[in-house]
Amino acid sequence: MKGAFFLNTFAACIAIAAQSLNAAAEPAFQTPAEPPDVKLKEPARLENPDSFSMILFGDPQTYMKFTFSQPIFELMTAWVAAHKEVLNIKAALCTGDLVERNDLLTKFDHGKKYVNGNTPSMDMWRKVARAFGRLDGVMPYILATGNHDYGYVSSENRNTKFPEYFPILKNSCWQNCLVSTAPNAAGIMSLENAAYEFNEKNWGKILVISLEFAPRDCVLEWADKLAKHEKFKDHKVIILTHSILNTKEKSVQIIEKEGYKLPDPNWGAAVMQKLAFNSDNVKLVLCGHSGCVKRFMSNITYKNAKEREIPIVMFNPQCCGGWQGNGGDGWLRIMEFMPDGKTISMRTYSPLFGASETTQGFAWKKDAEAQFKLEIQ
Repeated sequence: MKGAFFLNTFAACIAIAAQSLNAAAEPAFQTPAEPPDVKLKEPARLENPDSFSMILFGDPQTYMKFTFSQPIFELMTAWVAAHKEVLNIKAALCTGDLVERNDLLTKFDHGKKYVNGNTPSMDMWRKVARAFGRLDGVMPYILATGNHDYGYVSSENRNTKFPEYFPILKNSCWQNCLVSTAPNAAGIMSLENAAYEFNEKNWGKILVISLEFAPRDCVLEWADKLAKHEKFKDHKVIILTHSILNTKEKSVQIIEKEGYKLPDPNWGAAVMQKLAFNSDNVKLVLCGHSGCVKRFMSNITYKNAKEREIPIVMFNPQCCGGWQGNGGDGWLRIMEFMPDGKTISMRTYSPLFGASETTQGFAWKKDAEAQFKLEIQ
């Protein structure tokens, strides 16, 4: 009897512990979209109640390089988690350059105006993983990797700490939508090259494919075969990768070549040629990487061999306030998928400015490249 009692008690303890672990992975309650006493004149809401949205983060590297700006990015991810229901958010996407330097042990780059920030790489990775941890158990997030996420200074090789800080078990929400991965340059299956499936009312099936920086030939072959596979050929495909456009103050071009010394790279033009030129179902391409202080977002249309127009949207606010500024003023992109099944409304919002009645007047950026609609074909 004593033995049976002990075993039953032990089993009950294990069950309680398991429930506690599962509960810890999910939010205990729904956070209000805004603090109760903050009355915003123009809060972030859907334009159409039958829409859903995805959130696009630009390159977080400059938030991560300084200890004083790291909490701004965590505010942004916490804001997204709090607005999951209000904006009907299905996923958050990020254009890459998660950190300023992938693998530097030292804090400072003496004589170069703190170009690396004031924190070593390990802390940058730890803090960006913590910030995205606000979304763990809340929604899937899909991360591209950028040139700063590889090598020592910037992509001298394809070594990266990304798989260590973003393992598959980090976010339980990936289990329901992750459908395929491809090995990274070290031969490790990671989320550097991954595909996620969503099935949404009025839009049907969507496949988001995230790609490593300057993806290798084998990665583009994997992505192309996946998009054309019988299972996915009728999906609307969104490509998320770091570098496609070169955006300057008065010009926007697809990148033909860059100077990074990576093995087997494909730059923007080659990525579009190999994935989009002959595609029936690539509908949208998202990227970051480029930009300048006066122009940190842009969009152009790419016409493929089948005369389909494919929008390419670049979003990279890290230079707001200067390249060594606060990381990007909290700007993110609300991508609202309208109920007609073909229109995406793009709006640019700052949870940093929108957190207070005092600064709410700066919370929306409304010029033509910050607020627009596009139709997919």
